[in-house]
Amino acid sequence: MRQDDRRVPAEAGIVTVRPVVDVMTRQRLPGFVGISRESAGARALSMYMVVIPPGASAEAHFHEGCETAIYMISGRVETRYGPGLRRSVVNEAGDFILIPPSVPHRPVNLSATEPAVAIVARNDPDEQERVVLYDADVDAHTDLGG
Repeated sequence: MRQDDRRVPAEAGIVTVRPVVDVMTRQRLPGFVGISRESAGARALSMYMVVIPPGASAEAHFHEGCETAIYMISGRVETRYGPGLRRSVVNEAGDFILIPPSVPHRPVNLSATEPAVAIVARNDPDEQERVVLYDADVDAHTDLGG
């Protein structure tokens, strides 16, 4: 196979995926598909790289019924989350992050000049199928309960 092919089968059923182009995710961020059902035949997980351009943010969303683990490679990101997106956490390069199933969130790149880059993994092989866009105004008056 050529160097630029996306899926490179190897011995013993190991599959290597070399992402050659970015794709626009439902969250409106460029992503580089790595491991998924479609790209590698994964049955229980997906993993890919996401880039948040300088000053940009994702659309508010949640991942219905699946956990998301993130490793920040570079940049600083503020993630607004929870009902009405009223809570916030700032993460930076080297941080590991867990987003529980169905928690609404919206990451925002805090830099106006540098992209933020992260590796994202989910316990769902169809990484975009359970992405649900979220309207924070719907939950704006929900009690956080503690």
